[in-house]
Amino acid sequence: MHTEGIKPPRALWVPFELGRPLGLPNDAEFQKRVLRACLGLLDAESGPVLEDYLEDIPAGSSEYDFTGMSCPIGLHPVPSNDSELTNSLVQEMGQIAPWYELAVDQRKRTTVGISEFDILDAARFLIDFIEDPSSPSPRPEMEVGPMLKHTCEDLKAFYSEAASAQPGMSSSLAVENWLWNETVLGKVLWNFREEHVDDSDTYIGYLAKRGLIPDRQIQFKGAPVF
Repeated sequence: MHTEGIKPPRALWVPFELGRPLGLPNDAEFQKRVLRACLGLLDAESGPVLEDYLEDIPAGSSEYDFTGMSCPIGLHPVPSNDSELTNSLVQEMGQIAPWYELAVDQRKRTTVGISEFDILDAARFLIDFIEDPSSPSPRPEMEVGPMLKHTCEDLKAFYSEAASAQPGMSSSLAVENWLWNETVLGKVLWNFREEHVDDSDTYIGYLAKRGLIPDRQIQFKGAPVF
């Protein structure tokens, strides 16, 4: 654990997902308890102090009330044939689009857009590159590697935001597991990693190794983490 090695004067270890240091979103009382526990470490006479925060996020907690909603995304089985796989991506995105629109309507914001392309055009560029790695960047001012990164970030955000609007998707880990293990996009990106982890283009190689799929999912799959 990095904190044990660094030995800061005071540290509180929390059992929440990465990126949520205060725990449950939009729950002020829960977050106050975390902050009070953290500030309470200042009462220790000497350091370093490392304590565990023992209260976890309640099971089933959700940011929104989905009472009466019972229509989760029903995707077709992920195809095994690579050609069929890439051709299925746009169709899958069409199924997901209404949930993405619902999520944007609820939150009044989106993180999709870094590629500056329509999301379907972003998907088509990714497919073009997978089928022919010599495909040029659709933005002349940006090289293929950074363009691929922006494209993949937009696609992952599109799926993640759509999934967050589904009943039962109450945590980012549930969304992550769904994306990487149950969708066509997930399989496309897994294939991208396998094909380009040793790419001669250092940017694309690094993207495939470390910038594409969360380490947690790579470990679940039993693949090496570089």
